Amino acid sequence: MNDVGSGLATSGALHRTGLGHDRHPFGPGEPLRLGGIEIAGAPRLHGHSDGDVVLHAIADALLGATGLGDLGRLAPADARTPRGIASRDLLALALERVRVAGWSPGSVDVTITGARPRLAGHLDAMRDAVGSALALTPDRVSIKASSGNLQGPEGEGRAIAAEAIATLVPAP
Repeated sequence: MNDVGSGLATSGALHRTGLGHDRHPFGPGEPLRLGGIEIAGAPRLHGHSDGDVVLHAIADALLGATGLGDLGRLAPADARTPRGIASRDLLALALERVRVAGWSPGSVDVTITGARPRLAGHLDAMRDAVGSALALTPDRVSIKASSGNLQGPEGEGRAIAAEAIATLVPAP
């Protein structure tokens, strides 16, 4: 069993896995921030932060794997968290908590769902940005996209969602 409360992973633990999910509707203005990059010409996502659902889902997966709750608990969407905060800063805050608990990211797998914009040409840049933020090599980060099969707010082009699975290993 892992002793997360003390801030140290036990030496017998091999890994932990967490799942994160986030969805934001499109809002006014540009640019879209997704997977740690800017996509010019696409509308931004509405939210208290810059709305990067990929980084939010990853932060939730990291926090969940360590039993530390979720991003909303760490950075509530109210006056305690600056409006428009960069999601990369929120991810860094979550990552710091994970490391204090004795864990490090081992790999991350993300699926983005949305009918617009087309993301195929941006996936490698997102993978590189996420890898850099988490200190992971590209072979340990997977970023995929789905159109949503024209169903729900994502498939209708009104929102973008992301799901992330993070595997953690004991920190060195």
